Amino acid sequence: MRGVSATILAIDTSTHSIGIALMDSNQVYCEHSWQSPDYHTVELAPMVSQAIRRSQITQESIAAIAIAIGPGSFTGLRIGLALAKGMALAKHIPLIGVPTLDILAASQPKQEQRLLCLLRAGRGRLAMRQYLLNDQDWSAAGDYEIHTAPEIVQHIQASTWVCGELNPEERALLANNPLVKLASPLQCVRRPAQLAELGWKRWQKGELDDARSLSPIYIHYNEPISI
Repeated sequence: MRGVSATILAIDTSTHSIGIALMDSNQVYCEHSWQSPDYHTVELAPMVSQAIRRSQITQESIAAIAIAIGPGSFTGLRIGLALAKGMALAKHIPLIGVPTLDILAASQPKQEQRLLCLLRAGRGRLAMRQYLLNDQDWSAAGDYEIHTAPEIVQHIQASTWVCGELNPEERALLANNPLVKLASPLQCVRRPAQLAELGWKRWQKGELDDARSLSPIYIHYNEPISI
């Protein structure tokens, strides 16, 4: 075992794309992403245990948990949050909830044009949020919304970098808008290590969440929501 250096566990079950990571202040020990259409409940806990074992750390060295809180799939978010809360409450581990689209935004190249982050929200719809560059970091510049891809194309009225979970038809539709610059498929992946880093920064600042009251971000079709 590696000993008892303070390690943060990151869990993202916002969509069919699941991710977990383990890192400390020096390195990422483990980062694993996979597609799971309907097996979050069966796969998540064993994968977390396997990641801990393969990283050669002890469970006692997990000093904080970062959990993606949505928007996203109702079932996926509930499963991930249930595991994170259970571990946090049982072992008295600090819990940090991170909005899912913030994870994607944090990994995008820094540029002056507007950023639009997307993820699958079921029934052919996409959750979205806009970001603007603020002091070399992406900052949210509006509410969460949920729309179809054609509605999003109509929504874009200025030069915009677009990233997120898109199928081939949606990518082709967005690419036809001359104001859109599409991120590559690699840039559209939500990195669980990015979630771990965002959680680590908040943990170091003492910005923690109450494990009992932390809840997912859910949004409804055509209804913006503020947090």
